[in-house]
Amino acid sequence: MRILIADDDPHVRSALRLLLENEPNVSIVGEAASGEALVDEVVATRCDVVLLDWALPGLPVGYLAALRAVYPECHIVALSGRPEHGSEARLAGVAFASKGDTPECLLDLLRALGASQSNGKANGKPVADAGRPEALEVVEQAVREPGAEARQER
Repeated sequence: MRILIADDDPHVRSALRLLLENEPNVSIVGEAASGEALVDEVVATRCDVVLLDWALPGLPVGYLAALRAVYPECHIVALSGRPEHGSEARLAGVAFASKGDTPECLLDLLRALGASQSNGKANGKPVADAGRPEALEVVEQAVREPGAEARQER
């Protein structure tokens, strides 16, 4: 499994790299410290998984849709120190791991993603709610601007 780590905190990137370096069948193929270069890094590395800081600075509007369009086979795992972001991530159709969870929780999630890839299961990948195409826009706006979701409902 080829993993790209996208987090603005160099300590988090280093800790994730240390955690994953000794994991069988895992290789870290790149890192991104900002959202501006994220899509380009995904294309350049042809990664299987992006470990994405849910609040990565500089994420362009529509970044989830852009990632999926450029490389639809890539799994996205949102990482956040705020567990409440889990519901936002799942609504957007991505897996979620809390930065406060044990390292084993993240490893278990990655192992499950790896198993779904090796078994050729397309349904092993979380999918955005196709019945609500506006879901991605609402979530992406809420991540960038607190209270945006409430304003859109008015």
